[in-house]
Amino acid sequence: MRARCLSLLIVFLVFPAAASAAPNWTEADKDGYGTSTTTASKVWHTLDDGRLTEVFYPDLGTPSVRSLEFVVSQGSFSQRDSQAQSRSVQLIDSRSLTYRQVNEEPGRYRLTKTYVNDPARNVLMMDVRLESLTGKRLGLDLVYDPGLGNDFQDDVAEPDDDALLARDTGSPVASAVAGSPAFERTSSTGSGGDLVQTARTSLTGLSGSQTLTVALGFGGTTGAALGAADSSLGAGFAATQTAYQSGWHSYLDGLKRPPSSADTTLYNASVMTLAAHEDKTYRGGYIASPTMPWVWGTGLESPSGAYHLVWSRDLYQIATALIAAGDTAGANRAVDYLFLRQQKPDGSFPQNSTVDGTPHWGNLQLDEVAFPIVLAWQLGRTDAALYRDHIKRAADFLMNFHGEQDAPWTPQERWENQSGYSPGTIASEIAGLVCAADIARRNGDMPSANRYLHTADEWQKHVDGWTATTNGPYSPGPYYLRLTKDGNPNAGTPYNIGDSGPTVDQRKVVDPSFLELVRLGVKRPDDPTIKNTLSVVDQQLASGNANGRYFWHRFNFDGYGEKKDGGPWDIGFPPNPNEVWADNKTIGRNWPIFGGERGEYELLSGNSAAARTRLANIASAANDGQMLPEQVWAPDFPPAGEAGFPLGEGTFSATPLAWSHAQYVRLAWSIDAGRPVEQPSIVATRYGG
Repeated sequence: MRARCLSLLIVFLVFPAAASAAPNWTEADKDGYGTSTTTASKVWHTLDDGRLTEVFYPDLGTPSVRSLEFVVSQGSFSQRDSQAQSRSVQLIDSRSLTYRQVNEEPGRYRLTKTYVNDPARNVLMMDVRLESLTGKRLGLDLVYDPGLGNDFQDDVAEPDDDALLARDTGSPVASAVAGSPAFERTSSTGSGGDLVQTARTSLTGLSGSQTLTVALGFGGTTGAALGAADSSLGAGFAATQTAYQSGWHSYLDGLKRPPSSADTTLYNASVMTLAAHEDKTYRGGYIASPTMPWVWGTGLESPSGAYHLVWSRDLYQIATALIAAGDTAGANRAVDYLFLRQQKPDGSFPQNSTVDGTPHWGNLQLDEVAFPIVLAWQLGRTDAALYRDHIKRAADFLMNFHGEQDAPWTPQERWENQSGYSPGTIASEIAGLVCAADIARRNGDMPSANRYLHTADEWQKHVDGWTATTNGPYSPGPYYLRLTKDGNPNAGTPYNIGDSGPTVDQRKVVDPSFLELVRLGVKRPDDPTIKNTLSVVDQQLASGNANGRYFWHRFNFDGYGEKKDGGPWDIGFPPNPNEVWADNKTIGRNWPIFGGERGEYELLSGNSAAARTRLANIASAANDGQMLPEQVWAPDFPPAGEAGFPLGEGTFSATPLAWSHAQYVRLAWSIDAGRPVEQPSIVATRYGG
């Protein structure tokens, strides 16, 4: 009975609203992320705010743990260690994803936790050290909140005196938490619903009982999970840490040395983080992020979703960064995944897919059909079978697409909420067709090569007529719009921005994505409309402070982000699409990826110093764990301010975002090369770009 009462007290301390609120996933701004380099260990873990947060198993699309943390007690004092006054995270080995959290309550305790994955098993291991700062005995309890199989609805506990055992009744996923020294007692609450499990450890913070090894094991059954955990405990933390770190050291040793322009620690962390975004069952399936921004488990879909999916666009960004870093094997796995697993029979690609390649959201984005072709060309994947059965089908789909209007009109552009003529999407379509033409020529298919080139040339000639306005409100000269709904950029056609934004005249919406025209070689960097649009975009979307501009917003009136006070995105607001935007509850902030894209443009313009500044700005967005975010706070947009959030620090958006890390890696190599290393030369040569 005493153990049961202790368990209930701890649950209340850790989850005070558990009795009245549905469980949910944790915040997306992670400050640590790790997995082993082996495929034998299909476990990925995230860290945030002094605790272990989501752990993924058996694949990178399936979160199976919400959190694991500790409660420190002494007399009437009891506190979650994640609520200690001082919390820090360190990447303790700059050449492996080995993280340490140190949580300290001044005058009471210090708790140090180090995390590694067992390369040989489905086990996450923790080295835990408790120190009493008063010389008095402490109590330490472990609190584990599973969400096995990606939900909280059907987890059940199995009794065990020394370990915490749980299984999901809806899928073959089970977990076991065991310790060395063994736990003194265990307890579970909420079995069959939101299960929370607790264990009293033997740590007191005094000499002779200061360290504990915790193993979090997974398997198809609790027996398998416990067996894995016990085996890892038997091997010991030190040996496992050595094996884990050696795997990452070997990976980096097989790549190019870091470029001179980059911060070596952030660069290595970025390359490893990109590699850690790959699933280990469905190889080549790199997800966008192991997070759920704004807790996507509520409002959009259940039980979780959005970012731990595979987009061909994000995968293109990741793969081109891997090529730059020297991991061509990973990039080639991405090509195989795209064409052999994700591509649809008609030659198109889904908006996104689960890691096994199953289409998830049902929309179509033509840049996501084009980018796999460009990636195949960059890797020299011109073999007859890949061309005949996959690349040709994708190119023909681009040529022959008929929707509300014909290609290059797209049902969705890169921001996934609008149809129309997008300069960024059109650039990728042109590049895709030019690359497809070269592959067709290499395979002796000259009729297809000629058709692809003729269409690409026609689209290149007309892109300004479809997307550059000459009577818009921001400049007397022509400038590119985010998109046009009708191919007439001088018409005041209104559309709803989407993502909780207002309805506006299309001529009032600009977007940095027009620079795809230059980076992909479709337009010259000194093109007058390109240069004029740069000025318009800077005036409308750039944000920073008196020391300089940092990054850019996606487009005018963007609502894809937190509320004005920093609260979570109110998904679906406003219900009335014509509601005044000033009353909107959400704001899209600055995106570091635009610093990378601008830097690549500046290299083509001969301004390497500016490109180096962009690289430094991206680096400034990294948190203490070297994780780069999707968005950062921007106090001067709108003028109402950002409720005290520091300029340039990550918001509660996806962190790490693979695209952000990819852009850092790619820009660093581009600076060293003096040109964008990702630009398809065959496109730039054709159009003088």
